Amino acid sequence: MKKLLPLLLVPLTIGAAAPTTAVNLPVLHVQVILDKLGFSPGTLDGKRGQSLTLALKGFQESRGLATTGIVDQPTLNALLPFQAWRAVKEITLGTGDVAGPYTNPFPHDPAEQAKLPGLYYKNTLEALAERFHTTNATLIALSSRETQLRPGAKITVPNAMPTSRAYPSGNDVWRGTLNSLNVQAINPVAKRLVVDKSDAALRVYGEDDRLIAQFPATMGSSHDPLPIGTWKIMGVDPNPKFRYNPDLFWDAKTTDEKAMLPAGPNGPVGVVWIDLNKPHYGIHGTPEPQTIGRTESHGCIRLTNWDAARLALMVKPGMEAKFQL
Repeated sequence: MKKLLPLLLVPLTIGAAAPTTAVNLPVLHVQVILDKLGFSPGTLDGKRGQSLTLALKGFQESRGLATTGIVDQPTLNALLPFQAWRAVKEITLGTGDVAGPYTNPFPHDPAEQAKLPGLYYKNTLEALAERFHTTNATLIALSSRETQLRPGAKITVPNAMPTSRAYPSGNDVWRGTLNSLNVQAINPVAKRLVVDKSDAALRVYGEDDRLIAQFPATMGSSHDPLPIGTWKIMGVDPNPKFRYNPDLFWDAKTTDEKAMLPAGPNGPVGVVWIDLNKPHYGIHGTPEPQTIGRTESHGCIRLTNWDAARLALMVKPGMEAKFQL
């Protein structure tokens, strides 16, 4: 990966401090390109790992290359046309970037969550991390530790900026959510989905049955296994509330009662619910993007909030969703 844009190894400064070497910028650059192209590596953190390998394999398959999962020469050649999408970007925070609202402290008890106006981000750092498809630790590593997140502050972020924000009209709140998560507005037309448990991936195929997008996913557990079979997309519920029913959760407390939890990116299903024709099952976001592909779920398919939102722009009611081992 070191051959891809070596010029990005030049130190980037914010104020008087240069970013730490903990973030591998050439690796981050590859992640950024794949993210923009719809082959999500999960969080943009400059680290090699299973999610990046999975994303590279998806990109390689879409280009008819050998699926090695590494940046070999043919893959490098395929990535080079997109090198203008730089790895990082310096931004200046405005009032709206730090205004919130925030939910802090954040209660873990569903009954207490139900009393809140929304299940928002806990603080500005978490909100910015989701906006730029990364983690708190990566944002801290890219900027000076002395930087205060307030209007006028300059910070360095992964370049998750979309190439288009021409979101569908009709729901201003949803458009605001898409904008706040830097979701790509223009996407290829999807024909069907395949959720594959063998490598924890959700794949999107186009009209010519070519792979056009891929997202790392968390799916099922020993208590709530992935429902193998062919299902259909019934619709999309943006910024959903969540009806908590302890009878459906094997790990619920015996004292828990049913509750309607407010919407918010830190709610149990994140910013969007994609409904399936199997009761209680759907594809949705998550308040813990760093765990995608690494933990279990209660049977549903979890994506990062930004990937779930992008997928929601690609699916249509009646579309086939095949779940397989």
